[in-house]
Parts: sequence; C-alpha cells; structure tokens
Amino acid sequence: MKPIRTLLAFSLGLALVAPLALLARNDNGPMLAVPTTDQATTSRLVYGLLSDSRYAYRPRALDDALSQDILKRYLEALDPGKVFFTAQDVAGFDQYKTRLDDAIKSGDVAPAWAMFAVYRQRMNERLTQARTLLKGNFDFTTDEQYQYDREDAPWAASKDVLDTLWRQSVKNDWLRLKLAGKKPDEIRKTLDKRYANVLDSVSELKGDDVFQSFMNAYASAIDPHTDYMNPRSAENFNLTMSNSLEGIGAVLQKQDDVVLIREIVPGGPASRSSLKPGDRITAVGQGASGEMKDIVGVRIDDAVQLIRGAADSQVRLDVISAEAPLDAKPERLVLTRAKVRLEDQAAKAETITVPASQGEPARKIGVIKLPGFYQDFDARRRGDENYASATRDVARLLAQFRAQKMDGVVLDLRNNGGGSLSEAVELTGLFIDQGPVVQVRESSGRVSVEDDRKPGVAWTGPLAVLVNRGSASASEIVAGAIQDYGRGLIIGETTFGKGTVQNMVDLDRWPANEKPRFGQVKLTIAQFFRPGGSSTQNKGVVPDVGFPISVDASEYGESKFDNALPWTRIAVAPHVQYGNFVSLLGKLDARHDARVAKDIEFQWFAEDVASFREQQAKKSVSLNEIARRTERDKFDALRKRRAEQRVFLGIELDPLLQPLSDDGLQDSERNVVQDAARDKAAKKRTDPLLRESAAILGDAIGLLGADAKLSAQVLPESHSAGHWVD
Repeated sequence: MKPIRTLLAFSLGLALVAPLALLARNDNGPMLAVPTTDQATTSRLVYGLLSDSRYAYRPRALDDALSQDILKRYLEALDPGKVFFTAQDVAGFDQYKTRLDDAIKSGDVAPAWAMFAVYRQRMNERLTQARTLLKGNFDFTTDEQYQYDREDAPWAASKDVLDTLWRQSVKNDWLRLKLAGKKPDEIRKTLDKRYANVLDSVSELKGDDVFQSFMNAYASAIDPHTDYMNPRSAENFNLTMSNSLEGIGAVLQKQDDVVLIREIVPGGPASRSSLKPGDRITAVGQGASGEMKDIVGVRIDDAVQLIRGAADSQVRLDVISAEAPLDAKPERLVLTRAKVRLEDQAAKAETITVPASQGEPARKIGVIKLPGFYQDFDARRRGDENYASATRDVARLLAQFRAQKMDGVVLDLRNNGGGSLSEAVELTGLFIDQGPVVQVRESSGRVSVEDDRKPGVAWTGPLAVLVNRGSASASEIVAGAIQDYGRGLIIGETTFGKGTVQNMVDLDRWPANEKPRFGQVKLTIAQFFRPGGSSTQNKGVVPDVGFPISVDASEYGESKFDNALPWTRIAVAPHVQYGNFVSLLGKLDARHDARVAKDIEFQWFAEDVASFREQQAKKSVSLNEIARRTERDKFDALRKRRAEQRVFLGIELDPLLQPLSDDGLQDSERNVVQDAARDKAAKKRTDPLLRESAAILGDAIGLLGADAKLSAQVLPESHSAGHWVD
C-alpha cells in the first residue's frame, strides 16, 4: 500500500495537519539554498528510469502536462490540509507549471526549494500566531463549528480566512484539554510546548527530505505505488522487508528533545542489559573509545543511525533512568550489537475453541496472525539457514497445529499491507499441492505464471482467510488464489485493491558507488492477476462471508487514487478446483447472522463502526463547551456501561476502555511507559471478529460433515478427503 507522502505530521485539533514542514540544511546546520550535485544526478537517474518502458509498467512522458500534475502533488505534500498557503500563494507557484519537467530532466530542481521557502515562511507565521493566541482566552459559549477536514476545500481566499481557521484549531486544542480537566496555565504550557516542538522539528529536517518529497511528487504522478527513497529511507524500508535489523533491540521514541526507550525487543542486547522502558539516552559512542556524541535535541532517525550498527560491534550509551531527573548523572552502558528479529512483526499463533452448539461438538481452531510477507533476502542469498521468512514461520506454526490436531485454521491477514511476492507464492503453496498462484503481466504484455512447485501441503484441513480493507498486495494474492482454488473461505471485508508489482531499483548500481549516494526507486514493473484471470486491481478480493464495512472504498483503498490502473482480466491459468462454496454460503450467512445477533462484543463492534462512519461524514466539530461535554459524557457513559456489562457477563475487561475520555494529548506528550504498556495490553484484547471467523469455519466443518449431498456439491470427490480432513 502507499503510505501518505508526508515528512512531518502534527495535529492542531482533530485533523489540521501540516505534513511537510521542511528545512533544507546540512548536518552542520546552515540552510542549503540549492540542491546538491548528488541530488541533481539522482533527479536525472529517476527521470531515465520512470520514462523508460523497459523499466516502468506504465511510463509517462515527462512533459508540460505531467509537470502540472507534479506541481499539484507537491503542493498536496506540502500542505494537504490547505492550512498554510492562500490562493494567492498557489497562484504565485503557477510560474512552475510547465517548468518542473525541465527541472527534473536537467537535475536543476531548485523550484522545489523555492516553493518550500514560501511554505516554511507561512508555517512559521502560523505557528507564531498559534502561540500568540495562547496568551488570550476563548469563548466556548458560542455555537461555532470547526471544519477540520479541508482535503477537498479550496485554497483559502485570503490571510483572514486562515487566521480564522487557525484560531478555531487552537481553540479546539484548548477545549480538548479543558474537557480533560486541565487548568488554563497548564493548557497554555502544554500547547505552547507542542507548537514550539513543531517548529523545532522543522529545524531538524534536511535538504534530503525536501528532495525526497519533490521526487515523490514526480513518482506518484506515474502511479500510486511508485516511490523514490533517499539512502536512509531505502535502508529502513529494506529492514522492514527483512523483519530484522542489526542493533541493540530497542524501540525508541523522542519526547521533547530527549530520546527515550519505548519498548525492549525480547532476545536483543537491550533485553540483556539494565535498560528498561522510559530510560533516556543522552549520548552515544562507537566502539570502546569513540567520541561520545550528545543526542539531546537531534532528530530521532539521526539518533537511531548512531545506535544501530553491525552485529558484534560495540556501542556505548549514556543513560538516565526513567525514575531520575533529567539533570541526573547518566550511567554509561556498553552493549554488543546483534542481529535482532522483529518478533512483533512476525507470524504468531493462538488457539480459539468454538463452543459446542446445535448438536455440533466444540472445535479447536488454530489462528495464524501474519502482519506482513517478510523475507531477509540478503541472509537467504548468503545461504543463512535461519533467514527470516514469513512462509517458514507459518509452516512451523502449521506443524504445531497438526501435532495439536486442530480442526481448522484461520489465516489472519487483516491490515497486512503485503511485502515479498515470492513469499506470497510460497506461502500459498503451504495450502495447495502445486499449481499457479499468480499471473504477472509485464509492460510488454508478456504474461508469466508464478507457480507453487513444491509437492505436498503443509495444512490439508479446513481453512479460512480473514481480510479487511487494509489487506493489500501480497495478502490479496494469497486470498485470491485460495478463493480461486476453492481451498478455503474468505471472510471479512473487501480488500484494498492493489494489483500491481513493485521492484526496488538501486540507483547506485549504475555508477557502482561503494556507499549509497543516490537512493532507490520502488518501481511498478507489472500487474498481477489471480489464477482465475481476474485482477485484484481496484476491485480487491470480495469475501465469501462479509463483516460490517469499517472503511468505505471512497475513503481508503486503491480506488481512491486518481491515477490508479483500472480493473481488467486475462485468460485463466489452468488450476485445480478443490471446492466451490457458493451453495454453502447461504447457510453460513444465516448462522453467522443468528450468532452475532447474540454476540454482544460483535454488536459493539458494529455499533462503533456505524458511529465512526457517522462522525467521519460530519468533517467538523462543535467548539461549544456544553455541546462537546454532552458528547463526551455520552461517550463515557457508553464505555462505562459496556465495562459493567463485561463484568456482569464475565467478559475480560478491554484495556482500551481506560482512560475513558480523550485526554487531549498527543502521543509524544503522554507517559511513555504507561502508553507502551497500554499498547501491549491492547494487543491481547478479545477480538470478536477473529472469534466469529473461527465460528464460521466451524460451521462449514459441521455442515459439510453432516450433509453428504452438500459436501459433494462443495468439495469434489477427488479432492475432499485430501483437503478437508486432516
């Protein structure tokens, strides 16, 4: 999926966002007035790549028409909430409408810096205004409405319009804290620090950030999933794909000017030291004698870069305990870095027992939650037998389920945005016995088929795949293949609809640079199709049994992009049909509806979805204290009532019920230790959708076992024994 192209996001109120606040400077501080020589070279390399049909799946000529599109997208990246630029500012940028194509081709991308200079000036003006407003008071007795969603709004006609908008934004920030019980002096202090921190964050950003954002305006004009990444961004992306890194094994967070430990990764060097959540790192030194560099006030990724390093190397940290004052003398720790698996992003298993009902016995359903399709490509190329792999991890968990004699398996791919194409193919092969998994069409029109070539099946029993709107790309390949083969039930929501294939192209490979200088391009090179010939592009994978839609396609998904490829289809790749669940779906839907009508947690979920969608549609919030307090009290009463019902019914309390009300704070303003503990507890909360998915699979097992005629309709005789009885 495509991440939002922003570099600095902060919220003044509910959704007044200024995502790209950039200050072009080098590591020594002074602002860079022009792009560097390397950036000029990179610009020309990216142009050569994106305009060449040998590489790009849908190349676009870099001409005046595309130049206008790039300008539009760069302005959206700078100011998507339309809270900094006026219509007059935007009109002033019209001089670049037909010049950005020439700028990129020549490598003279100075117009990006010129537009940013105006943006930086406007941002400083607005943050200064926000801090000035804190010196006064607000009247919360009026019926004023704050229109916070301005994505589709026109650019502000004048400075006065933005003055009003920012006054409402600050007023909303103040009201949230007031409703949370904060006193005026405390509110002023909190908000002034918040706005000052935003300005500080601006000063931390560099010319690389400006360049990356501008080149992404070009890349995204080609298609929604083409990206340019500077060397550091590319490194972080590859670490995510490999699901491992070399470092100390700690999740870091910046709070004000200080880097804190938010979470310790189990099994990493930090877990074997005295480090704990909440501890503050003030300085970092390399090896046994390297200079201790002060990291107070540096941007978080610079701090991470210093702490991260090659396995078996040493790093020295000056640490102030979470319990000590910030001016206390730090303790110096010496840690030996190691390769650390990011277990939080790895496949995990759990078991759900579906209770006996309607004459059916209780059933044990194994669940595998897979957040992403990861693979450590470098480790695999080196022949490391323990390389990280989603397929290997899932296969190991399936072996455990076989040993535990599970009745069925639910593969949970909710919010799995994809990853490695080869992992998607290999993982599908755990459930089918050889055959096509995905068809890939290149820009030339040539179609190749990615097959599961490994004989045998890791799990031959009943299977369901749980998806939602956040399931994309590789997740859709797996779900689509399982559905086309009739190998299992697809449950949940229609998926994202990303049916294109990307490849990472290293721009340093042509000059053969020893060290990364030019970055990488995540380039769309092909479109994938299901074995049945249908693309998932735009339409996604439609579930066999649907849940309430939490996010509408017009709000999130491939169909929201204005330049996404259309849906299409190609010829079928011949494949086995293990089953056809069409005749079973009516019975499953009826049982599902009857069960969830009595499942109070599922009903709460449906109510929350409806409420969320209703609030989203409003795109505004009242700035009247009585109205907001009434809304808050109504919300708190609902959550309190649910907590009481949980106690009465013997249902485990939901960690997300506390605290009840909005505290008015941003993540960086909360107690890190408490916030991290709450996040960890939330991961263990009961999941009515997962529980219902297991029940639906249990229904399918029971119906097919009890009705030979129905079973013969759903599961062809030649395959039923091999794939629904373990």
